[in-house]
Amino acid sequence: MFKFFVDIVKRLIVSSTLVFCISIPGFSQAVNGADTALTLDQCVDYALKHQPFVNQAIVNVAIARATNSITLAGWLPQVNVSANLTHYNTLPTAFIKNASSGTTVEQKTGVVNTAIPVVSVTQTIFNPALLYAARSAPLTIREAQQVTDSTKIEIVAGVSKTFYGLLLTLEQINVLKEDTARLGKNVSDAYHQYVSGIVDETDYDQAVISLNNSKFQLKQATENVTPEYAVLKQIMGYPPQSQFNVLYDTARMMNDIAFDTTQSLQFEKRIEFQVLQTEKQLQGQQIDYYRKAWLPTLGAFFNYDYEFENNSFGKLFSQAYPYSYMGLSLSMPIFTGLARVQNVKKNRLQLDLLNWSEANLKSQIYSEYTTALANYKSNLYNLTISKDNVNLAKRTYDIVSLQYLQGVVPYLNVITAESNLITSEISYHGALFQLLSSKIDLEKAMGVIVVH
Repeated sequence: MFKFFVDIVKRLIVSSTLVFCISIPGFSQAVNGADTALTLDQCVDYALKHQPFVNQAIVNVAIARATNSITLAGWLPQVNVSANLTHYNTLPTAFIKNASSGTTVEQKTGVVNTAIPVVSVTQTIFNPALLYAARSAPLTIREAQQVTDSTKIEIVAGVSKTFYGLLLTLEQINVLKEDTARLGKNVSDAYHQYVSGIVDETDYDQAVISLNNSKFQLKQATENVTPEYAVLKQIMGYPPQSQFNVLYDTARMMNDIAFDTTQSLQFEKRIEFQVLQTEKQLQGQQIDYYRKAWLPTLGAFFNYDYEFENNSFGKLFSQAYPYSYMGLSLSMPIFTGLARVQNVKKNRLQLDLLNWSEANLKSQIYSEYTTALANYKSNLYNLTISKDNVNLAKRTYDIVSLQYLQGVVPYLNVITAESNLITSEISYHGALFQLLSSKIDLEKAMGVIVVH
């Protein structure tokens, strides 16, 4: 009775396995439940338009332009309107000398109520601070744009590597589906051979164990797809609630792995190096400003006063006495407590810091380049070896499977061949996407990633 029950259970396992294998091909089409499909280029283009960090950097460029406009506004005429309303409780006293008697007479002067609206216009002719602002303005814009380009390069690299990581998981799912289908057939073959008395029960049990392990790996890989899509959407700035599938051309990917490793490293192509050069130029402008801070500030002014005067407040605005004047103003620092000298010294020391930062950056760039180049070359070699291993593993599995069905070899050989095949296939796809990722690292290290 127990033997009969075991046979029934085994038949159910075989039936469910066959149903599972039949349903596999339709499963991968709905992994992400979306109709939209995006290629890598489309993902990158979307990220460059919608990624928050990119848009923040673009806004910072606009802020830099606005800041320059505010600073340079000092070169334009400045027009101001002011007004004073004055009531004297006691009129001021003046002493007037009598021409005939020669005596000095004390006398109250002025009127009780005065109202004076004034229009004043000033025009800067020369100002060292404004001259520094004018020379630094293009550099600040350039620096903001370079920071934006740096952000875009990071986003391009991040989206590309995350995209490849997601593709690796999807390819692993496809490999595991094929593996599960093969193991499902093995379970069926092992069961029929067991029922026919050709093999003992352990072959069938081992086949079921291998199938269950493969199903677990497939389930695990499938569950990993959702968080990997979430990471890709985060880097792209894609709405979390929206869904899309990735679309890729295997033939194009194989063409994209090529890279000319004979190119020489040029530090000037790295955006970080360009930003540092701009910072050094800005620092040089600041040093020049403090060196010339002793120069005078020269400006022109014009004032128009429309004065109302009357002892009766009710009649204050009945009569106006306008007057105007213009002139030049000049101011020049004579002694500032050696602040200017110390500012020059301080900014030269800050330039020395930037020079040391440049030396450190060159060392860092060279280290990144050599590491990326070594990884690219090793991954390229690994891809070639992995491709050969897949072909050998497939041929070996086919031969061993046929030998097992003929009763030549034990089922352990089939398990070993199947394990080698799935390992080789997963290793091949891993090598391909690692190579593509290492190419991105190499392009970034050499400063050849182009952004728009």
